[in-house]
Amino acid sequence: FCAMKRKAVDGQVSDSLIKFNVSLPSGRRETIAVSQFGTVADLKTAAQESLGRGFLRLAAPDGRLFDPAESLQLSGLQDGDSLTAVAQQPKLAVTRFAFALWCIGADRVVTWGDQDKGGDSFRVQHQLRNVKQICGRHGAFAAILADGSVVTWGNPDYGGDSSGVQHHLKNVQQISGTEGAFAAILADGSVVTWGTPGYGGDSSSVQHRLINVQQICGTNEAFAAILADGDAVTWGPGYGGDSSRVQPQLRNVKHICGTYGAFAAILADGSVVTWGLSDFGGDSSRVQH
Repeated sequence: FCAMKRKAVDGQVSDSLIKFNVSLPSGRRETIAVSQFGTVADLKTAAQESLGRGFLRLAAPDGRLFDPAESLQLSGLQDGDSLTAVAQQPKLAVTRFAFALWCIGADRVVTWGDQDKGGDSFRVQHQLRNVKQICGRHGAFAAILADGSVVTWGNPDYGGDSSGVQHHLKNVQQISGTEGAFAAILADGSVVTWGTPGYGGDSSSVQHRLINVQQICGTNEAFAAILADGDAVTWGPGYGGDSSRVQPQLRNVKHICGTYGAFAAILADGSVVTWGLSDFGGDSSRVQH
């Protein structure tokens, strides 16, 4: 009787399992068995363990990528199907208090650290689909999705709330931040800013000049933008936000980098122009030659 009962239980367990042939582009192949009542994420986890590779994305023979949250029963997968496991490159973004781990094109971001300063993304996790880029600063994160929209989380005082400009955040190409604000470059070269005005969150004074912007860089309280014609535009109450002293020199700018309180610009002729607080690198006169 016990043997018959065990055979019946084993049969039920076996019936609830479905098998898939999962292979890497290198040709390595494993047969994975998972519960038919599970999700694509369960299958992915089993494949990662069997293949000894982390951060995998599963693709159908026609190249279609599966949503990890999708149930196997609704995914269209059948017992015995062959799948390709695509290795993803993990990336990290940081604020001053938290980490965010994701893969380009992934549908999940893992965060930890101070929950009020970016360490807790639960509120927006359902929006984080097909993430391309994440920018983190003092206490907030901003993520660019594949469709060009933006999702933010963290402390609102540090740019974690973009609801006031959400309708403008379309076709975003790049995001940069200061300690308390973010600036986004759109596909048409215009710029949208949000966050604390005292940290560069208000760009209204220079908005008419922010045309065909190519790059934006931030210090603690200010932003600097390079335009397509090589000019540079700065804003913010301090820490490099006022570039009037060197503005005549800021021509044919190729790259700008910022410290906590100063900027340095490389020009087309290879020379360098600096401005901002001297204690943070704003005065390069000693090495200018």
